[in-house]
Amino acid sequence: MTRLSVNINKVATLRNARGHNTPNLLQVAKDIERFGAQGITVHPRPDERHIRYADVRDLSPIVTTEFNVEGYPNQVFIDLVKEVNPAQVTLVPDPPGALTSNAGWDTLKNKSLLIEVIAELKNEGIRTSIFVGTELALLEGAKLVGADRVELYTQPYADLYPSNKELAIKPFTEAGVLAKQLGLGLNAGHDLSLDNLKYFAENVPALMEVSIGHALISDALYYGLENTVQMYLARLND
Repeated sequence: MTRLSVNINKVATLRNARGHNTPNLLQVAKDIERFGAQGITVHPRPDERHIRYADVRDLSPIVTTEFNVEGYPNQVFIDLVKEVNPAQVTLVPDPPGALTSNAGWDTLKNKSLLIEVIAELKNEGIRTSIFVGTELALLEGAKLVGADRVELYTQPYADLYPSNKELAIKPFTEAGVLAKQLGLGLNAGHDLSLDNLKYFAENVPALMEVSIGHALISDALYYGLENTVQMYLARLND
């Protein structure tokens, strides 16, 4: 079974646009869990343009499924996740000010940094995943730095899927095979949608979890949040 973790950054973006508490981020997280999702993902950034550091602290005691906190491992982020102790931290290589994640880690060039950060988080009992592309050498590098899991960056798949889904999925299938051989847990995320999710899940071995935010929250405008969560779960596990 592949688990669905819903990224609620876009809900925070909508709330922040008016400066009040509508929509209520905490209630939305509770509802998403009640509708069947197996996790909540947030990605606080230094400018707090969507998820705020205070949101992470507020969500921590009320998320009853898996709480996954993504971010670049500067000291503020490390201190935050050590404070709230989520089930999983996903390290991303976004520099401060990045609009969205657009690449995975070079686990070879950043080996020393990742070893240090991952050891510190694992010492706190936090499962650590790192955001990576499908380059096989970089997956091997993820194993060497001590990651528990990798999250495959799936935008290249999403971009190519409409024109050639077989070519789009091929490197992800190969990455999934290698991750399994290496003993790495496998997550995936970025631009997965109702259109492309089912084929991805069917063709990537040992896929444990997907993190989906923008497409799912956008679809909820048309289908309703409860129905949309159920539709994504069905794509994953039919």
